[in-house]
Amino acid sequence: MLKIRELTKIYAGGVTAVSNLDLDVPKGMFGLLGPNGAGKTTLMRMIAGLLEPTAGRLELDGEDIIADPRKVWDRLGYLPQDFGFYPHLTGEKMLAHLLQLKGVEAEGASLRQLCAVLLERVNLSAAAGRKVSTYSGGMRQRLGIAQAIAGDPALIIVDEPTAGLDPAERLRFYRILAELAEDRIVLLSTHIVEDVAVLCPRFAMISAGRLMADTTPAAARAQIDGRIFQATVEREQLEGVRRAHRVTQSVLFEGRQVVRVFIPEGAAPTGFEAVPASLEDAYLVGVQPDPPVAAPAYALAGGA
Repeated sequence: MLKIRELTKIYAGGVTAVSNLDLDVPKGMFGLLGPNGAGKTTLMRMIAGLLEPTAGRLELDGEDIIADPRKVWDRLGYLPQDFGFYPHLTGEKMLAHLLQLKGVEAEGASLRQLCAVLLERVNLSAAAGRKVSTYSGGMRQRLGIAQAIAGDPALIIVDEPTAGLDPAERLRFYRILAELAEDRIVLLSTHIVEDVAVLCPRFAMISAGRLMADTTPAAARAQIDGRIFQATVEREQLEGVRRAHRVTQSVLFEGRQVVRVFIPEGAAPTGFEAVPASLEDAYLVGVQPDPPVAAPAYALAGGA
């Protein structure tokens, strides 16, 4: 269990990136969902022992990881948002270099054998001899996961891992993360709602460094069920719909503008029909905290 209590980070100049945040993260996959600039990366770096908090407590299985960050470093796998590779090295040599830097050793096996096992686990064995410069974005992310899982960590942190991946690579990455979460904590930080909807039985929403909700996808959808309505509108009508209602989504579908709106009273506007609420709707409306937290929930995006 990862316990976060009253965690705060204030940067020089008075910018508060994380404010008085309380959260319990159990074993399994846990999502941290919020827009860019919400404070997610700052929070990840504090959990990883790479950034000292201004105030608060962090415990991993009862160990104080602020007082002694080494207590988390020995049990941590970390894939940051921007992970640097040497493009002239092969995947195998890049991974070996990273494992040497981390001090990871395989009992009864050579470094090359350990690399082979890790590359097989992330489905990169066939590309082990290729230069990293030839890897796709998804292959680089899988190489990053290979170094993160070395040493069998109890906690794995992945920060925006699927941003920029094509659909096929995203699905491959989902399968790897789901497998890893079977016997450890995997903390997934993302602004992509689909990542949470697919992978996370529980997630937290944060905005401006504050916890807005700690809930499940089903509970988030249930809170606004019966209050989401959809219609196809003409382009010239869209601005009027935005002025009259809180629009959660406006997308082109088969060349036509499809609009979804949130109506708190639950009465369908003229021309709209009720549709099941999605997690995307809940995110854009801003779900109520479950259980209640100190900060009130409000729209994170897509509406005032």
